[in-house]
Amino acid sequence: MKTKVLMVCLGNICRSPLAEGILKSKVDQSQVFVDSAGTGDYHIDDSPDPRSIAIAKKNNLDITYQRGRQFQAEDFDRFDRIYVMDNQNFKDVISLARNDDDRAKVQLILDVIFPAENVDVPDPYFGSEHGFENVYQMLDEACEKIADQLKEENKA
Repeated sequence: MKTKVLMVCLGNICRSPLAEGILKSKVDQSQVFVDSAGTGDYHIDDSPDPRSIAIAKKNNLDITYQRGRQFQAEDFDRFDRIYVMDNQNFKDVISLARNDDDRAKVQLILDVIFPAENVDVPDPYFGSEHGFENVYQMLDEACEKIADQLKEENKA
């Protein structure tokens, strides 16, 4: 059975599209499905931010095909793991959880490299190009660990 992973940020145009693209590049897509969503409805059907597209392209990833969508409670049924980019996203997603099983699927993405420290991936939207580079590096490290975990689980 395919493991299904969802990346979530606020608008689904900066951080979560990068996380989706990065993780897809690190896993066997016949075994792992990766998608992304936003907690807000600001960018439904929009392409990722041009700066996210540029930093992805600089790292040999193409995320131009992605389109923004809003997180829905039904995503708890569709996905096995839900990685959120910051503490506010965590609260917003958890507020839609219907039970403990839903809540157990949600984790801050940087917890995989900074366990229990509740570190946010900063939102680069209002910043400079450097912010997107910084976010890419954080997500790349976290997605490497997630990919390793998924490979181990798929061996079992």
